[in-house]
Amino acid sequence: MMMMEVECQVPLTFFLFYKAFDLGNPDGQYKAPYALIYRNMAILGVQGFSALPRHCLQLCYGFFSFAIAANLLRDFTPKYIGKWIPRPMAMAVPFLVGAYFAIDMCVGSLAVFAWHKLNGKRAGLMVPAVASGLICGDGLWLLPSSILALFKVRPPICMSFFATT
Repeated sequence: MMMMEVECQVPLTFFLFYKAFDLGNPDGQYKAPYALIYRNMAILGVQGFSALPRHCLQLCYGFFSFAIAANLLRDFTPKYIGKWIPRPMAMAVPFLVGAYFAIDMCVGSLAVFAWHKLNGKRAGLMVPAVASGLICGDGLWLLPSSILALFKVRPPICMSFFATT
């Protein structure tokens, strides 16, 4: 019974988001980046490497080599040096989910850095719980935000960042 209730809610939730936000519009707030990725993967599977732009494979080889080298350098250098070498996975996330996530990660990282400076032991225990709560809170706000957007209600507070032109 419970599974059927969940199965009924998923299409309704998607329909709510679809009506409230312009899903999949490349110029909209919710661009559906995974749809573009999967479409291009399907084209690549059918047409082969000839479907890729010029020099794409060379760039892939170069960035793959950089990622391996950065990880090896981070692992095999002393800790006081290795902590300053960037993690390739953290650099790749904004390309996949969008730049807005990079802003959230930067603000969160600065907060964690300050928290470790103030009280390192407590921060080490509480940072995962606080980060999980903030991520959940961001996701939970999406439902009220979509309902407000359906009724064309402009909230009295700022809920997101806007690009300056």
